[in-house]
Amino acid sequence: MVLKSKFKWVALMGLALSALSLATHFLLARFSVVNEVEVNAHAIQTIMGWTTPGEDTSYGKAWSRVKSLRNIRPYSTPRKGYSAPTQSNNGFLLALIKGGFHEIRSSICDLVVVARLLNVTLVLPELHEVSSASGISSKYKGFGYIYDEKHFITTLKRDVSAVKYLPKGLSGIRRRKAWMTSTPSSTPDFYLKIFLPVLKARGALYFVISGGGCLQSLLPAQMVEYQRLRCRVAFEALRFRKEVQELGFRMVQRLQALGQPYLAYHPSLERELLAYHGCAELFQDLHTELINYARARMIREGHIKGNLSIDSELQWKNGSCPLMPEEVGLLLRALGYGPHTRIYISGNEVFGGQRVLIPLRAMFSSLEDRTTLITEEELSTIYGPEKDLPSPPPPAPPSPDDVKKMLAAWEVAGPRPRPLPPPPSRTIYAHELEGWWSWLAVSDKEPSSTVVDLQLKGHKLLWEALDYIICVEATAFFPGFDRDKNGRPNFASLVMGHRAYLSPSLRTYRPNRKSIIKLLESVGEQIYHPSLSWIMSIRKDLKATLDFTVKGNLVESKKDLFLSHPFPECSCQLTAKSGFKKHTNSSEKDDTQHQILHEICPHWMENDITFQLNSEADEDDDVEVVPDVVQQFVSGSKAEEPAIAETDRTEKEESQSDVEDEIDAND
Repeated sequence: MVLKSKFKWVALMGLALSALSLATHFLLARFSVVNEVEVNAHAIQTIMGWTTPGEDTSYGKAWSRVKSLRNIRPYSTPRKGYSAPTQSNNGFLLALIKGGFHEIRSSICDLVVVARLLNVTLVLPELHEVSSASGISSKYKGFGYIYDEKHFITTLKRDVSAVKYLPKGLSGIRRRKAWMTSTPSSTPDFYLKIFLPVLKARGALYFVISGGGCLQSLLPAQMVEYQRLRCRVAFEALRFRKEVQELGFRMVQRLQALGQPYLAYHPSLERELLAYHGCAELFQDLHTELINYARARMIREGHIKGNLSIDSELQWKNGSCPLMPEEVGLLLRALGYGPHTRIYISGNEVFGGQRVLIPLRAMFSSLEDRTTLITEEELSTIYGPEKDLPSPPPPAPPSPDDVKKMLAAWEVAGPRPRPLPPPPSRTIYAHELEGWWSWLAVSDKEPSSTVVDLQLKGHKLLWEALDYIICVEATAFFPGFDRDKNGRPNFASLVMGHRAYLSPSLRTYRPNRKSIIKLLESVGEQIYHPSLSWIMSIRKDLKATLDFTVKGNLVESKKDLFLSHPFPECSCQLTAKSGFKKHTNSSEKDDTQHQILHEICPHWMENDITFQLNSEADEDDDVEVVPDVVQQFVSGSKAEEPAIAETDRTEKEESQSDVEDEIDAND
């Protein structure tokens, strides 16, 4: 009996010791994991968290307005002698516009100019991306899916006659194939001598527009009013419909919470864009294969005239590829933007996924995008009522014979893009078929679009509309690239042009990629620990691109798209009486260095306090400016309007400012 009780005590002590041992091991494991995480976080912060000398989140010059542009104002109003459209005209013009968001926007502007040139009634254009989409709401159709139809027609009533639909007697022009096509380089003579006679004979014409435009960008000097009409269409008439507009500005308010500024960054990392420009080798593994797959398809279709294999590094050095997020992060840190700077990443697609954003996220902790600012419920308000589309059933696994054939093809495949590895000979799970890459698990050939993909086409137009609002309203804007998959100006180019028109003095960077790449290469392995001279070189290079009036900045884009650089046709300058220095070139004798804005703003604009405050706010490079939102939050009332004062600087003061830049960097 005594022996049994001893055994019980021994067993009880053994259990207690075992429990104590397990608890000790759990505690040790827990604290070791915490310490390891802290060490890893510290290592990342050490590698990625370098700061420019004297950097501070309130670094004034990073957010301040461009002083050389503060006297420029938007002015696209018609001048004297501009006649209103007549009731009797040459017929009706209906267009089908093909392409994405930026191509639609620029094409509409060209279309209105053509309608004015031909003296015809414009029917609101059809949008191929909307009409070809499936499953989208029937509440919004065609032009009205993105833009406010009533506002568009009303705003342009002094320019063109516009209607929503064709008269019933002319509704059959599509079936009669009474249509014509044009290119973005079509001239006014083409429309007057070839297009107009056909339109007069038929009474109406169905017009197909592709490539992002239907009229050449640069027009003769005597057609300057047509250029101003382009500005009125793009910057005044093309207003998004109410639901999109409200949600876009709600997102802007969230980014500007407590009055803080934010920077909008458009990466332009899109698969077909990268394929067109030959940038496949900037990525790794499967992403390179996917880009080359797209490039091979574009070559077969005749969209690209060139070789499949192209030196991506040479393209990168020439500035023919987008800047990668890591490179943009380094540039922004060199400019003085702190690690807590709020950055909005625009665009429907960041090719490479979150992996390519890791370095940027390590340098800036407050990265935002559409998915972090709004919920799916809020997004659904701009879609309208839609039916739920059934997901396509997963494809059956390949037979053993097919697997052997695919393996054999993989082994003997030649240059890239090679066939992808065969899919597993098992059932494909649903989660493996989610996303744009889902087809990789089941096929080495990209499948045709599904119903869900077609619905997504319509949604993407609305996503880009939201991005457009946020980018135009941003305190600063930085584009990763300015060309699209056709080699023409892209979404970022439209944003830069809109900002140059609406708020010229806002910080809109237009990086010279070729020059930037040379600077990035020069620093070598010290890229995360750069010298002061390198930082100052980056600042000097990027600061020089802020003044869009300098010849060379965006001039190339303007040749292809007037709206990317609507200066000086759609602008004017304030006179010295209003307290601002006349905008001229630094050397009156050197006309090749600057474009001079000749036209003086009307008196009502000079006396309008709103115009003056918009340019004066936050334009002192040497002080931190408290935004109006913060002032109202603190004081609880509207801030007093500052007086307009003359702030002319002499050359001596300008040079002193450059010295202060260096002092700021050395602090």
